[in-house]
Amino acid sequence: MSERPNLLDPAVKANPYPLYERLRREAPVCQVDPRGMWLLTRYEEVQYALKHPELFSSAGLGQALKVDWLGRPHPLASGMSFADPPRHGRLRGLVQQAFTPAALASLEPFVRSVVEPLVTNLLEARRVDFIQAFCMPLASSVIGQLLGLDTFLFKRVKRWAEDVAAMSNVTPRDTARQAQVRTSVEELRAYLEEVIDARRHQPRQDTVSELVHARVDGEGLSQEELFSFLFLLLVAGMETTVVLLGNAMRLLRERPELFARMRADIGRVPRFIEEVLRYEPPVLGPLRVTTQEVELAGARIPAGSLVMAVVASALRDERYVPDGERFDPERDGLSQLAFGHGIHFCLGAPLARLEARVALEVLLTRCAGLGGRSEDIVWSPALAMRGPAVLPIELLPADQGA
Repeated sequence: MSERPNLLDPAVKANPYPLYERLRREAPVCQVDPRGMWLLTRYEEVQYALKHPELFSSAGLGQALKVDWLGRPHPLASGMSFADPPRHGRLRGLVQQAFTPAALASLEPFVRSVVEPLVTNLLEARRVDFIQAFCMPLASSVIGQLLGLDTFLFKRVKRWAEDVAAMSNVTPRDTARQAQVRTSVEELRAYLEEVIDARRHQPRQDTVSELVHARVDGEGLSQEELFSFLFLLLVAGMETTVVLLGNAMRLLRERPELFARMRADIGRVPRFIEEVLRYEPPVLGPLRVTTQEVELAGARIPAGSLVMAVVASALRDERYVPDGERFDPERDGLSQLAFGHGIHFCLGAPLARLEARVALEVLLTRCAGLGGRSEDIVWSPALAMRGPAVLPIELLPADQGA
């Protein structure tokens, strides 16, 4: 290619898919900015990278994503996201004890109890930023409930999660933002220390208690491993749900005929969610570091290189999905990569699907239509995320429709 693409270019941030399509054709494995990272854009290479942690390491990310101004290791550095086998298997074996399908399914009544009043508030306000008025309160409430956090701290949990998620985008010169993120990390760490200590002495029916007391072959999670996983759950658990819901509502707002069809048959919601995950996955692609030189699609990636396996591109790859650039809610079973693949498949995927399903069921039942302008959307600045940070929307109550 004549020049190196920049993933932070505003035009690419607003819509990266034309670039991905061109790269699949011309340079499916290539270097891009920032950081001179390598991009994998075809399904074959993306799946290969995610299935071979011995070549594409997660443990190496700790150094590659080091944040000097934080003054301590990255808060996720001791967790599963930054671990390779065999340590990853040990951590996942401990953590997944708290994430059984039955445990997550039991949250549905709580999710519905949060969604109903939030929708009432939306319909009363009529014109809202959907992200701040609905997505963030829902996600923070569910994560707070899952962890057994104090309800009065839910709003602070939201701010803490937003600051941790934005850490990699803080520039070296933005000292004010650096100070804010440091404060959030320290506040969250101090609060989690109190919660962990309390659950050690007086367990409750919550995920923190499950994690504190989980054992495999007599061994539990260390304090740092507990911190890292709870940080991960707060950030990934919230952000995944927020982005999934934001993308789903944006697509429904842009397609009134689809909104009407979904509203007429609420049973279509789960399949619609799967197509949203394929067409606009919350995470554009996981990052990895090569452990040795790797040759893929005729390109040689040096050892120690930062690599993004672009799931968002792979899920539109024409070799894998016929007519992949078209949104089709009638497709079946093509969203598998949206939550990762192999050993790092997201444990929280069922929870994100549950929250999105309940939210859309209630919204579609009580709302007759959506309005708003695409040009008013503000996209998330996060490098590996694709979703609205601001989504202005107008909601028409069902009793005022038709």
